[in-house]
Amino acid sequence: MSVTETGGTTGAVGADAGGPSVAEQVARLRATFRGGRTRDRSWRLRQLGGLERMLTEAEDEFVAALAADLGRPRVEAWMADLAPTVAESRHARRHLRRWMRPHRVGLPLSVQPGSARWVHEPLGVVLVIGPWDYPAYLTLAPLVAAFAAGNCAVVKPSEYAPATAEVLARLLPRYTDPDAVAVVTGGPGETQELLAQGLDHAFFTGSPEVGAKVMAAAAPHLTPVTLELGGKSPVIVAADADVEVAARRIAWTKLMNSGQTCVAPDYLLVDSAVRDELVERLVAETARMRGGAGGGVRIVDARQATRLAGLLADDHGGTVVAGGTIDPETRTGEPTVVLDPRPGSRLLTEEIFGPILPVLTVDGVDAAIAHVNAGPKPLAAYVFTGSSRTAERITREVPAGATVVNHLMFHVLVPRLPFGGVGRSGSGAYHGRFGFETFSHRRAVLRKPARPDPGIVYPPYDGRTERLLRRIF
Repeated sequence: MSVTETGGTTGAVGADAGGPSVAEQVARLRATFRGGRTRDRSWRLRQLGGLERMLTEAEDEFVAALAADLGRPRVEAWMADLAPTVAESRHARRHLRRWMRPHRVGLPLSVQPGSARWVHEPLGVVLVIGPWDYPAYLTLAPLVAAFAAGNCAVVKPSEYAPATAEVLARLLPRYTDPDAVAVVTGGPGETQELLAQGLDHAFFTGSPEVGAKVMAAAAPHLTPVTLELGGKSPVIVAADADVEVAARRIAWTKLMNSGQTCVAPDYLLVDSAVRDELVERLVAETARMRGGAGGGVRIVDARQATRLAGLLADDHGGTVVAGGTIDPETRTGEPTVVLDPRPGSRLLTEEIFGPILPVLTVDGVDAAIAHVNAGPKPLAAYVFTGSSRTAERITREVPAGATVVNHLMFHVLVPRLPFGGVGRSGSGAYHGRFGFETFSHRRAVLRKPARPDPGIVYPPYDGRTERLLRRIF
């Protein structure tokens, strides 16, 4: 393994040769945590402030890295990766004092006299495994929560976003406590080696398939895990929806990062009464937002492009009404709309994670709900409707990590809302206070005075004392 120059104490490990091992880096962080300085609120605030300065002062470096990894334009890089991370950190700084306060609770008669409270304590040394689709935001937002809770952290950026990983490895130890953070680059081998260290928590963002491997590797050490996964997030478009707005918002969110977003609209369930209008407007809005540009949008690598091409080459039984070309050699794909693919096809059973959008015609909300509930619980469920009753019904009857009415994906930007999946789309949640609690242990503290010390609670017990005890306990 190799050490990346950090400008201070070594905080980054790579996979090349000769430097501190993963075990040595973890031991260094454990020594820092045992020293106790991460428990102070002032230390936590300094780390959060450092993250914000890093993203502001090094914005150009992050923008360049995101362009190299994902072809992301500057505005999208700022809007999707940098600004949300800064907002998350600022929210944590503003509310940290209140989050850290002890919570006093009352005592039952059997425990009186005394006092009781519970407090949030940091877990220790935690692991954050980042994804490639939003390699800054989805790596640093969990780190915000880990620092706010007073932990040391190992950060494992995605090997599929190497330019961003390099920037994180170089800058994180400069802007935050270099003895409290380590950046480990590399691939699955390094991830497995990190999980073998028996860390105090593992936070993973990625696919359900890899999430299962992370959970299996953590299990022998009883390392608790938070899994932020994906799934097929549906969009239900009811007959009473504002079709113009729905088409515009669906097109915008599907184009973002070329559809390579865990909460992107994966497929549409459109009432037959508005299907033709929606599809026409969706295709037109997609072209308008691209400024008339032809050709494909950027896919992260040839492997993902080949997978997407396979989805279109499969006998899906649908009609391609826009796009249809995925080129693994150039790592590009046309924004593609497929009308009414076969329900059992891969387009409607596998997470797409790319610029392909199936549209399935349904006869009303009942059919849409039944279709969604026949599969795994999605990370998000979106509904476009003019009826509050329809919106509430879908929220109640479609289990999902989140529900958004008349828009998509915006719940991710609300620090006061928990973000996480359910079932196959994930376990656990973060953002705001929820992230602070994910990386904290609720410790119970009970204090009792030495006196009084009534003898009634101690044996031997006779019939009279038993009757009294039954009244107290």
